[in-house]
Formats: sequence, C-alpha cells, structure tokens
Amino acid sequence: MPTAQMNGELDNCARFAATPLDTGGTGTAAWASADPLPAMDFSGCRALVVVGAHPDDETLGFGATSAYLASRGIEVRVVSASDGDAANPGASTSERSRLAYERRIELEAAIRVLGLTSAVSLGLPDGRLADHESILTGLLTDILANNPAGTWCAATWRGDGHPDHEAVGRAAATAAAATGVRMLEYPVWMWHWARPGDPAVPWDLARRAHPPKAFVDRKARAAQCFRSQFEPTGAGCPPVLPAFVLRRLLTVGEMVFSNPDAPPVAGI
Repeated sequence: MPTAQMNGELDNCARFAATPLDTGGTGTAAWASADPLPAMDFSGCRALVVVGAHPDDETLGFGATSAYLASRGIEVRVVSASDGDAANPGASTSERSRLAYERRIELEAAIRVLGLTSAVSLGLPDGRLADHESILTGLLTDILANNPAGTWCAATWRGDGHPDHEAVGRAAATAAAATGVRMLEYPVWMWHWARPGDPAVPWDLARRAHPPKAFVDRKARAAQCFRSQFEPTGAGCPPVLPAFVLRRLLTVGEMVFSNPDAPPVAGI
C-alpha cells in the first residue's frame, strides 16, 4: 500500500492508489446527497482549450459542457498530453504502438460526436508526464499564446489523484498564468476516491456546470468511441475502465475548480 504522505495524511495520488477500481469507490448516491455547488458562469468564455492527460479525459471529465459551449458558437479545441498507450500493463512495444494509434482515432471520433473543433495529441510518455512537465508547460504555453482574447483553458485538476492528471493540471496552470488565460480545472478520478466534504478537495473553488441533458447524452455517446477502454481487452480480460466509471461520471455531472483571482504562477 502506498505510504506517500502530505501533512501526516495520504496525498491524493496515494488515496487513489489505495482505492482500486474493483472496490467501486464512492457511489453515486453519496454524491447525489452532497450539498449543491454554485453554478459556473461561462459568459466570459470566447474560446476554450480543453487539456487532458490521456484521450478520453476531456470527454469523461468535461465533455457535456464542452459540447454545450461549442453549440453556442464557442471554438473548443482539445489537447491530449499523451496517446494513452500505457493503459494496458504488460503490453509489448508493438501493442503499445497499436493502442496509441487506436486511441488517437477514438479521440477524433469522440470530438466529432461532441461537435468540437479539433484535437491534437502531444505524444508525451503516458504514465511519466511529471518527468516531462517542463516540456509540457512550454508546449501548452505556445498553444495558449496563439489564441484570441477571451480564451479559457480547462485542464485535469492538479489534485485529481492520478499523477499524469496532476502533472497536466500544474503545467496548464503555469501556461495559463504566463499567457493571461482564465484557468479551470476539472476532476475525473476525484469522484472515485474522495467523498462529499472531503478536506482534500477545495470546495470553496468548486463550481457546477449545468449543460442541458441533450449534451449529457452526447457525452455518453462520445464516451462509447473509446472502445479500447470500455470493452474487454481480450478473452477473460476485463475492460480497462469498468462500466460503473462512466455511469458515475454521467450521473454526478461536471464541475470545475475556478479561482479568477489566482496570482500568476512562477516558473516561466
């Protein structure tokens, strides 16, 4: 069991590691009974760059809201830091190459379903994004610098509990501060290991997104494009992501952590 600690308690990555998928994590009923969150105001968003660690993060964590914003004429572009080729432990080099290709195709299909503008993969090493965080920060800075005024960035939350997700959140926050872009962070795995009122979650910064149901349904269809994650990987092999993961994400809805008064992040 992980022993990493922060202030005497398990950090979020250790908590996620200590809550395997086969435990089911925190159920939807617990989240449904949580206190309601304030609504997020997207009125100042003129364009949006959604950054994920792996193909499917953008859909699972922020797909319904992205689709809704795109339907209102906002250009939504997706950036995936990696190709997600390390999803199957023990895969050979050729199998990983094939999976990387499959996941790029799946991502392209998903953004078409969501009605988004484009998607690009930066091709950084899946599972080792923290080791390449400075490179990722530079790439995201270049991407955000070449966008119109009013561009926002939504990236995986810096406390999500997955090392790659957290590295993406840190890199995106630094890039957003360097370019003057409004930064949002969306959780994916928080819904699994955390609980309502959890002190590891900055609830004071949490805001609920409220896309209409039609766009939640579109998110569900887009998620089905990621067959490599939701279907068995072989005879007797379970899917990478159990079906309940998607059901929970569709049920709990989408939220972001937003701090409009955040000071610039040092390091650029």
